[in-house]
Amino acid sequence: MVLSFRPQGIYCEAGDFFIDPWKPVDRALITHGHADHARPGHARYLATGPAAPVMHHRLGDITLETVAYGETRRIGDASVSFHPAGHVPGSAQIRVEVGGEVWVVSGDFKTAPDRLSEPFEPVRCHSFISECTFGLPVFTWADEDAVAAQINAWWAENAANGIFSLLGAYSLGKAQRVMSLLDPSIGPILTHGAVENTNAVLRAQGLELPDTVHVSPDLDPKVFPGALVLAPPGALGSSWARRFRPGTTGFASGWMRLRGVRRRRAVDRGFVISDHADWPGLNAAIKETGAENVFVTHGYTDIFARRLNESGYNAQVVPTEFTGETLDDEPMTDGPE
Repeated sequence: MVLSFRPQGIYCEAGDFFIDPWKPVDRALITHGHADHARPGHARYLATGPAAPVMHHRLGDITLETVAYGETRRIGDASVSFHPAGHVPGSAQIRVEVGGEVWVVSGDFKTAPDRLSEPFEPVRCHSFISECTFGLPVFTWADEDAVAAQINAWWAENAANGIFSLLGAYSLGKAQRVMSLLDPSIGPILTHGAVENTNAVLRAQGLELPDTVHVSPDLDPKVFPGALVLAPPGALGSSWARRFRPGTTGFASGWMRLRGVRRRRAVDRGFVISDHADWPGLNAAIKETGAENVFVTHGYTDIFARRLNESGYNAQVVPTEFTGETLDDEPMTDGPE
């Protein structure tokens, strides 16, 4: 096998490296900067150039080497290359070839294009390790323009009534994607510290985002009537959010497709938008790889693997410590503000 599954993570013996390991190792190849994939404690890291600034921001002074998309690196007896995953800026699928056999690790991926991430690129392989966070037929995503219209209409109505619009979105990727959909003419956009810190990193890379105002401890909300307030989901029910009154809450997530989840989150509005592939996207991506063997991780793994096997693939579930898009707050945030 080109890749195997060890207690530390996904391992390549031919190159003596791990991909997105969850325990400290000597050499780690990282698909993207989310905390469940890019963890502290490794001796050496390899990631794409666009993923590096966020990784330094979140992990500090690490030994990090970068690689361009499509560039082939020889590591031991393995040939390695990184290819766009469409998940968040800098995210990659990692292709590993040993003796003519090709495996691809998807990391987290999304097949539909957005305004910020490098578009997903299908990679042909013999074996594909795929996430399936939303591996049920009920999960299908609307066009981005339709979601943008929903969010802006909600915000505009609230602003006209002098109500703050508090919107929960993860600080890396989702928050910036939501920002790219907003109509700044409606009003000011305020950001939680975790979101604004990530904004600063991505803006420094050249990503274009609308103007925002950081919610510092001394900010007076009365100066920004009708503002949209963007924060990590966990901040919505905190004392931090209670200063924005009167206010209404929303949550941007693929999980908002399920009405029961919306009720349990106790938010006023749910907007169905995800940085992970939906059911059609998962199936299309796997078909385009040409892979015979599919290893599914984090999500509706048992159901998805069964459907793949019924479709003629050799599919099996692989336990990992990846979390995908959860209903809880991010594993790592950037400050309590």
